[in-house]
Amino acid sequence: MSTSDTGIIITHDGPIATITIDRPSVRNAFDLAAARSLMAAVDDIEQSKDTLVSIITGGDGNVFCAGADLRARERGEPRASIEPFGFAGFVRKPRTKPFIAAVNGYAVGGGFEIAMACDLVVAAPNAHFSLPEVKRGLIGAGDCLPFLAARIPHAMAAELALTGRQLTAQEALTLGLVNTVADDALKSARSFAEQIIANAPLAVQATLKLLNTLKSVVPAGYYAHADAVQAQLLGTADAAEGSRSFIEKRPPVWTGV
Repeated sequence: MSTSDTGIIITHDGPIATITIDRPSVRNAFDLAAARSLMAAVDDIEQSKDTLVSIITGGDGNVFCAGADLRARERGEPRASIEPFGFAGFVRKPRTKPFIAAVNGYAVGGGFEIAMACDLVVAAPNAHFSLPEVKRGLIGAGDCLPFLAARIPHAMAAELALTGRQLTAQEALTLGLVNTVADDALKSARSFAEQIIANAPLAVQATLKLLNTLKSVVPAGYYAHADAVQAQLLGTADAAEGSRSFIEKRPPVWTGV
């Protein structure tokens, strides 16, 4: 086991690695240090000859990941994105080995992104998925929008991104965003991992590479444009109010500036 003071814990059980986001004081939200730690963990997994499949889960049974740490942003710390790999240094990062998300609670904003960036997703019955950025004066996780646009009908993607409403585990299953809903998400994720590692590792990696080439192609310049839009919004009074009202646990007062 390796434990990081950033709240990213990596354990190994034979060819299966489990990455646990364990930052309960901020509902498993990411600051830049945690993002760097997750990116380093993925690099280690990619370079390991022994690790064949990885699982990402939340250390809190009620929260998978609450996205970006807004309190860190209020303190003036850099965003929890690492270019060119996106949120948490993970969602756009090329990987050759399968990753399974065991979503054991709320997957919010960037947490939703992390789950959607995995190859398989297992959800506990209490899992909820949402893009609440519009409630904070920002865009709905620019990295997640291409995933949603490719996987679900436009109207539903627009509903989630424009209203910020929560999607239940069962709704996510019906839409095809998760593979299964299981009482013990981590146990179910391990079952998937064991089925994968029973197969020829080179064939698994080659198949994953082909599957990734079949994913919808993000339009050229999309990420740069999304990042520019987000940066512009971050400089608005509404974005500051969105974060402040969340921290102060009160309704936001929008000014449109």
